[in-house]
Amino acid sequence: MKRVIMLIVIGLLSVTMFATLCTAEEKTIVAAADPYPPFVDDTDPQEGLSLVLIRAAYKTQGYTVKMEFVPWARAETLTIQGKYDILPDVWMNDERKKVMMFSEPYAVNTVKFIKNADDPFEYNGLESLKGKKIGTVRGYNYSDEFQASKDFIREDVVDVMTNIKKLVAKRIDLTLEDEIVASALITKADASLMPKIKFTQNSITSNNLYVSSGIANPRHKELIEAFNKGLAEIKASGEFNKIFESYGIKTN
Repeated sequence: MKRVIMLIVIGLLSVTMFATLCTAEEKTIVAAADPYPPFVDDTDPQEGLSLVLIRAAYKTQGYTVKMEFVPWARAETLTIQGKYDILPDVWMNDERKKVMMFSEPYAVNTVKFIKNADDPFEYNGLESLKGKKIGTVRGYNYSDEFQASKDFIREDVVDVMTNIKKLVAKRIDLTLEDEIVASALITKADASLMPKIKFTQNSITSNNLYVSSGIANPRHKELIEAFNKGLAEIKASGEFNKIFESYGIKTN
């Protein structure tokens, strides 16, 4: 009889442990992106502003977030396929909306052209780019009009810093990026390049920053709804503003 009771106890413990492990796995979210400081930053112990904010929002709903740094094109493709759970810092466009679900926006990126410091160029619409050779990043979402124009040359590379080095070497005429992001990247990679470049006064786009999950992921609705609920909670508590302020960014 004692042996039977012991077997029952062991069985119940095994079931409980298995259920706990499954629950823990289900509550873990795997995010993927390339470095995009200060929002996503592999040199930051906290992995960037976006990750701090996203973890805070998901924590209110009982989730933990694991981050993997990979090239952007790979992160986007595998998230669309459901192999990663979320992109933590993505812009929305019509093509992406077909294959991904998006959260409420949590930040704004203002994209400007970057030029050599001695270049008098100022961006005044796509016509002002005629004949230019412009460095872009593979997989990044620029405006549809910019992507479709045949009045200038676009040269894709794997990351922003490659474009900055090509720009300073005068192998391209311009590149473009969010001013906060580009400044952070250049300062960390090689601060001596900052005096050699300038940002245009005018921006090409202002893009909201979202969390997204591939529709192929069976958890996509759960994950995005959980983030939205958590985002509302950290905004109400004041934690949202404190996170941005800790990175030196004002939220109005």
